[in-house]
Amino acid sequence: MNKEKSGTVLVVDDIEENLKVLTETLIQAGFHPLQAKSGERALEIAKKANPDIILLDIKMPGMDGYQTIRALKEDPATEPIPVIFISALNQIEDKVKGFTAGAVDYVSKPFQKEEVLARVGTHLRLRQALQAVEEERTKSDNLLLALLPAPVAAELREHGVCESRSFPEVSILFADLAGFTTIAATLDPKVLIAELNDLVSSFDTIMETNHCERIKTIGDAYFAVCGMPQSDPAHAEKLVRSARDMLSWLHARNKTHPIQWQLRIGIHSGAVVAGIVGKRRYIYDVFGDSVNIASRLESASEPMKINISGTTRALLGDGVSCSSRGTLPVKGRGDLEMFWVDYQEPSY
Repeated sequence: MNKEKSGTVLVVDDIEENLKVLTETLIQAGFHPLQAKSGERALEIAKKANPDIILLDIKMPGMDGYQTIRALKEDPATEPIPVIFISALNQIEDKVKGFTAGAVDYVSKPFQKEEVLARVGTHLRLRQALQAVEEERTKSDNLLLALLPAPVAAELREHGVCESRSFPEVSILFADLAGFTTIAATLDPKVLIAELNDLVSSFDTIMETNHCERIKTIGDAYFAVCGMPQSDPAHAEKLVRSARDMLSWLHARNKTHPIQWQLRIGIHSGAVVAGIVGKRRYIYDVFGDSVNIASRLESASEPMKINISGTTRALLGDGVSCSSRGTLPVKGRGDLEMFWVDYQEPSY
């Protein structure tokens, strides 16, 4: 049986003989027909069964064909279903009115079975082709959203390009698994990837909850920002909250999990430049001296601690308790003021 001859066809006609003939014809050709003797009943069936095509008579008691198709097209659930009018009204103005109402085709009564089948098959194949295109578009959109922040993906879909931008005020987080190389050497590759997937997926959820954005992972390093691509005056507070949530989640996991991980976190705030890099393989990346400083702060952190710069500390105000570490040397930057974000391991 051909793929197009497996579709569901709703036949709407108030005359029993027309229903019988059309139903038998469709069954013999391999279609799955449904029946309705009124426009009102057709609307109910269309909404529940979502047929692939509707064959619709015009002259019916109660709702006529024009009223029925109007109601079908006004409902988002039934609007995409192609409608073919089959009617004894065969004047050109009747056909024009039918097409204007939203019909994809028009068959005059008395109809020829072969013509009905040919038109149903043609429009079913067309609908299947359009659905296939829509499915591929959805897959493409989902892939873009997996690779890019939503506003960036939307701009790329709409314009085909995404301009690089400067962001004067954002916060940047780097997190790294302490002792990763040593632990990874003892694990089966499948177990290692499963562990990283669990960690990154959970961290992604935390970032999304706090309206932050993961940029990428680099091995066991996790790179995230807040305040871009949409500005956010509370970027430092939200990213520090995310960092605390990451540690809390990892503490809870370590209570029951056989593989123990510890996380070092560094956060800095400042200006960055961001844009899409690559043509065949997109990556949305962030650049600038502030990114380098955040990475250095992570390197200067300690397991299960959050190390932030004086710049980030000033943005937090008094709402977040911190402890000064003084100024510490940073490679390529000289001395840099640092603070520990006060964090207490949750009790379970």
